[in-house]
Amino acid sequence: MKRSPGAAGFNGRSAPVASTRLMDAVAATLAIGSLSLCLIVTLTVLSIKVSVAMPLPA
Repeated sequence: MKRSPGAAGFNGRSAPVASTRLMDAVAATLAIGSLSLCLIVTLTVLSIKVSVAMPLPA
């Protein structure tokens, strides 16, 4: 039994999945999200350091 070439698997032609504008929009959204997360983590670490450095009121 022979298989026809390109019948199954990843050997066939690749079809475009999404437009380039959509992929650019997704990439920009991911970049903005990662920068926002980095900024939030940085501010959290700095605020923890400031609160630890402050003396406790007696």
